[in-house]
Order: sequence, then C-alpha cells, then structure tokens
Amino acid sequence: MPGLGQRQLIAIEMDVLAKNNALAAHNRDHFEATCQLVLNLVSSPGSGKTTLLCETLRRLEGQRPCAVIEGDQQTSSDADRIRTTGVPAIQINTGKGCHLDAKMVHDAYHQLPVQEGGILFIENVGNLVCPASFDLGEKYKVAILSATEGEEKPLKYPDMFAAAQLMIINKTDLLPHVRFDVERCIENAKRVNPYIQVIQLSATTGEGMDAWLNWLASA
Repeated sequence: MPGLGQRQLIAIEMDVLAKNNALAAHNRDHFEATCQLVLNLVSSPGSGKTTLLCETLRRLEGQRPCAVIEGDQQTSSDADRIRTTGVPAIQINTGKGCHLDAKMVHDAYHQLPVQEGGILFIENVGNLVCPASFDLGEKYKVAILSATEGEEKPLKYPDMFAAAQLMIINKTDLLPHVRFDVERCIENAKRVNPYIQVIQLSATTGEGMDAWLNWLASA
C-alpha cells in the first residue's frame, strides 16, 4: 500500500486478523450449537480438491447430511459440480482476493440449509499462503497435495502445513508416471508439523477413499 510505513502495515494486518478471529469464534459457536463438523479444505490450484470433494459427497450420501461453501476468485463452476451430487452449495467469488475470511463464511453459512450433526466442507480458494492466516471457525484444516506437485511443498509453504491437522496426498494413481517421492513428502510435512496425519488416495480410482471416510467418521 503506497504511502504506508512498515509499522502501519503491521498494525493494519493485526487489526484485520483480530477482527477475523473474533468472527471466527462466533462462527465456531454456531457450528458447535448445531453439532457441525466443519473442515477447511486448502490446496494449490489443480490438486484435485473439487474432484475429491464430489466423490466424498457421493460416498456419504444417505449416511450423514453435508453442505458446502465453495470459494473461488471467479465463476461458479465448482459449486455447480458440487450441486450435481445433490448437496447444497453456496459459491463465494472473492474477485482478486486470495482466501476466504470468517465474514464470508458467516454470511454463506446462514444461507445454507444445514442439518444438525452434519459436515460442512469449506473449499477455500486455491492458495497455500493466505488461507493459513485466516481462521474461519473450522474444526480442522485439511491440506490437499497432489502427486503432480512435488514433495517439497510442505517446506515451501510451512505455515499452511503447520496449521493443518491432516495432509491428503491425492492422485496416487499417477505415481508410476511422475517423479514424486511419497516418503520424502511425508517426512517434509512432519518436519514442519510432527503431529500431522497423512492419507494417500486417488479420488479418481477410489483407492484410499475408505481411509479418508474413516477419518471423517472419527473426527
């Protein structure tokens, strides 16, 4: 921001985060009152996040009510894909914004027909930087990394992987065709966050999906 000194910028950033965190706490109270399991799904663009979410919703049909808040900079294509599963979804377009914030989630949540005891999936904007700093009121952050991205991602974006409770390595069906060291990726993630859990799966073939569904059931 032109004309602002470093101290002013830090003060503004702290004020923005403080306001966001206050509203995130308010969101969390709402979620807990309706016994919602709320997950903030974060990843780089192209990780297969929406494909994984659609497959998850299909497998949960009839077992547990679900709803989705879909974040993207432009278009409603991802929310449209979600709705084909029969699950209600609200699209948030952030324009030039690189993340969802607690106010956006608050407003979208009150437009959704959520049911008690359900799961609310928040699919954040594809970005591994900004979403790490913004609490939305979720119970867990789930970082999704695909086998096509490289095993150094957890070290390049440590704040996100430090904040995540679970790392999903997606697109494992492509492992025979790419140079991706799974064990090194897991090692890098645990260097940043020793407590992070890891699930390997392919949303396309279904391999590993049971482990993900079991994690959801126990979360």
